[in-house]
Amino acid sequence: MRLCVPFVALFVLCVGLDSVARPGSAWAAGFGATPVDQFNLLDGFEVDLVYEVPGDAQGSWVSLTVDPKGRLIACDQYGGLYRIDVSSAPAKVEKLQIEFAGAQGLLCAFDSLYANVNLRDSTDPSGVWRLRDTDGDDQYDTKEHILPLNGGTEHGPHAMILTADGKRILMCAGNNTDLPANLARSRVPRNWSEDHLLGRMPDARGHNVDRLAPGGFILSMNPDGQDLELVATGFRNEYDIALNRGGELFSYDADMEWDVGTPWYRPTRINHVISGAEFGWRNGTGKWPAYYPDSFGAAVDIGAGSPTGICFGYGAKFPAKYQSALFICDWSYGNIHAVHLTPDGSSFGGTYETFATAAPLPVTDITVHPDGALYFTIGGRKTQSALYRIRYTGPADATAPQEVDAVAAGLRALRHQLEATHIAPPSQENLSLAIEHLGHEDRAIRFASRIALEHQPVDQWRSQVLSLSDPQARILGVIALSRNGGESDRAGAISALTPLSWDQLSDAQRIDLLRAYGLVSLRLGRPSAEESAAILHQLDGRFPTGNNEVDRELSQVLIYLESDDSIAKIVKEMRRSPSQENQIHYAMALRGAKNGWNGDLHRQYFQWFNDIQSARGGMSFGGFIENIKSAALERVPEQVKQNLASVIYPPAKPADAVSTQPAREVVKKWAVNDLAESISTSARRPNFEQGKDVFAAAQCYKCHRMGVQGGLLGPDLTSAGSRFSPRDLLVSILEPNKEISDQYGATQFVTDDGRVVVGRVVNMNGNKLMVMTNMLDPSDLTDVQRDAIETTRPAEVSMMPSGLLDTFNAEEIADLVAYLRAGGRDNHPIYRDTVAAQ
Repeated sequence: MRLCVPFVALFVLCVGLDSVARPGSAWAAGFGATPVDQFNLLDGFEVDLVYEVPGDAQGSWVSLTVDPKGRLIACDQYGGLYRIDVSSAPAKVEKLQIEFAGAQGLLCAFDSLYANVNLRDSTDPSGVWRLRDTDGDDQYDTKEHILPLNGGTEHGPHAMILTADGKRILMCAGNNTDLPANLARSRVPRNWSEDHLLGRMPDARGHNVDRLAPGGFILSMNPDGQDLELVATGFRNEYDIALNRGGELFSYDADMEWDVGTPWYRPTRINHVISGAEFGWRNGTGKWPAYYPDSFGAAVDIGAGSPTGICFGYGAKFPAKYQSALFICDWSYGNIHAVHLTPDGSSFGGTYETFATAAPLPVTDITVHPDGALYFTIGGRKTQSALYRIRYTGPADATAPQEVDAVAAGLRALRHQLEATHIAPPSQENLSLAIEHLGHEDRAIRFASRIALEHQPVDQWRSQVLSLSDPQARILGVIALSRNGGESDRAGAISALTPLSWDQLSDAQRIDLLRAYGLVSLRLGRPSAEESAAILHQLDGRFPTGNNEVDRELSQVLIYLESDDSIAKIVKEMRRSPSQENQIHYAMALRGAKNGWNGDLHRQYFQWFNDIQSARGGMSFGGFIENIKSAALERVPEQVKQNLASVIYPPAKPADAVSTQPAREVVKKWAVNDLAESISTSARRPNFEQGKDVFAAAQCYKCHRMGVQGGLLGPDLTSAGSRFSPRDLLVSILEPNKEISDQYGATQFVTDDGRVVVGRVVNMNGNKLMVMTNMLDPSDLTDVQRDAIETTRPAEVSMMPSGLLDTFNAEEIADLVAYLRAGGRDNHPIYRDTVAAQ
């Protein structure tokens, strides 16, 4: 479970009564489990309510597993263990006799039940417990605390699964859990740090300000809880993990929803957890972008949500596509997604679709049962709990088995060969293997090679990596040296990087180069004046490149090296960028720059803080903006503050003040047929800049992403143009209510006092639902008491506002559609004179 708002955990006493399913029962008068007729499922699938949990007696279930006899075992978040026999209807539920509470991970293995407790001030301290039946009476009668861990927050100890060979246990924990002190070995080099070139700022509301690297982690252990091996780090709060048939490990990691609208916001995502991986969670503004070479990034970005249980569909009596799918649970938005992973070199990419959804549906855990159905629980935070089952009742599946990708399999075999050296004794053979593949075209193999290199004694490879001829390999070799060397290595590292030709590097290699300079400076010491001059000779005049990711990193290195003539360019880019995320990035990067300013640049910079007041984001958004401004003012001379007092300290506006920004006049209430011809004609070459400006002016960036810019509350539009025709794109904008995706749909709640609330449930606690009613202001939530709800139904109106294009003319709209078709890329063929209509 992911903590969205602070709360005090109250222990729930569970009554030791056996019971059977009572579909009509309810936790309290007026509300119960979400009815099955309120579910939206894919065609051919059906859902059953197997058991509605009486919350006053059995609590709120958050973890689920299957025992050797095919019975389900669930645990209340604050209470005991329950065993459910689903072999006949109604299901039979019993509270297990052993006194136990608060497991957020369960696993039946090695003739035991393993339970990972995450409670504060419990009689059963947090960490992994092993429960056994020693007298054969089908009840667990002993418990042993085999791995103590700190818990008590929802970012604590979580799920457990068996390793691929079935001999060990894998477990995961969120970023509030300390690493065990008795690690036997670590696949992750133990040299983690915060690694922010210009520093970071803590969360503006104080969340987790004392939590530093390595963040959440995954480790493996023997059945007795010994021989701990660290597998990967840098998670925020991965609640569950799963292995595919090939033994590849995956997790579903959480976002920080308070960061929405900022450049450091990272969506919930599926991570392919390779050996020694680092996924870059850091506190506050410090989250590493996925493109850093020392952060492995995501296989699939999902978007805003609250990750809980996951499992592959192996063993389900489903069509082949869904037997191989990774099913993931989103607690806050009430979704079960099916993720379809596909090979991407030696790693994976993929797509996802909403498999099942309802409102509310706080899904907590999910598993495939031997009967071929998919079972899942809802609950958590004292919300109404229940057990459901999804079955396939559609036509027989005639899909042919998917062919093995031989190339991808070969690349994975090479990566596995490299990963085996992560825990092997140092050797010349392993060192040669690592260096050989540092420049491999496959990112995961490069990552595994660098980790392998870092596990070898640095004295054996220091000089070798600095002279590698391949630029990619040399850059990654310097990164490895930065993380493992000393101050005496700085000169050699910089001398290895400065001769590289910027013009001959790809954008990805430029990012790696800039990150290498950052790590050299952070780990090996600030460059000397001569070294800084050499770096600036390589980089000066390059900003901006037009690539958002490169420019973000380049701006930081230039500011760090005190490139005075870059300040004006960075301020200009901050002012002209169409997305608030980019603007905030540059504003934060500039906060500590002391040189290169003049009166006009200071005026432009501080005026931006006034202009950004109309922007919206998550709960910490406003605090972050204020903190950036305060930090910037610390380096501003007093005379400048006096000269710009009216800009820096503008008079407070009344709460009901009307914006002074001139409103655009309505051109026409456009219909699709009015514009069909203008968006598809080849008589006029589209204007890229105008299309980008319309995308910003129509507030598309608030909810939608284009490349690395924009929000994530709505669909990512980067690839929309490759999947939809110009007319389809226009219909989606002008007629948002015509077809509403389950994933982004709203719910209409009618309360007993006649109030109507339309929005998406994003958080819950006990009887209270917190509903986002305006996607342009995601922190403005409306509370709805569940026992006051008279009716709920899918909203017939999209959360995307209508009339967004009524203030633009036909030519501007045509340029917007072209911009969407081009995926925001100015080098797309659509911007050539000879493009034919599509």
